[in-house]
Amino acid sequence: MRDTTDIASGDLTVTPPHRELLDQVLDKWSLAVLNELCDHPSRFNELRRAIPAVTQKSLTATLRRLERNGIIAREVLDARPIAVEYRITPLGKTLRHPVDVLLAWADAHMPAIEDARTRFDSEGD
Repeated sequence: MRDTTDIASGDLTVTPPHRELLDQVLDKWSLAVLNELCDHPSRFNELRRAIPAVTQKSLTATLRRLERNGIIAREVLDARPIAVEYRITPLGKTLRHPVDVLLAWADAHMPAIEDARTRFDSEGD
């Protein structure tokens, strides 16, 4: 029998498939790509310009992971030269709310987190 998540009772079980999915869709490059694609579809080089710190290799791997998970779609455009456009899928759009909730939590608790980090770092000295 497979582990499940019972949100109503508050019993959350993080299974290996959950962990793998969260690792793949909530890493720093995935969040940056999703942020760009939520606004409008983009071509690869547009994403590279919008996220200048990402390498071509990392962006390619990120796009493939997001596409594999059904979060984004890749479309080959009829153009010369051939162009590829990435867009967020309806499934990908459902990530917006939970990510916004996590960001709001981080924003609300950042002072306490920074204090905890400072205390931890000073105890290590």
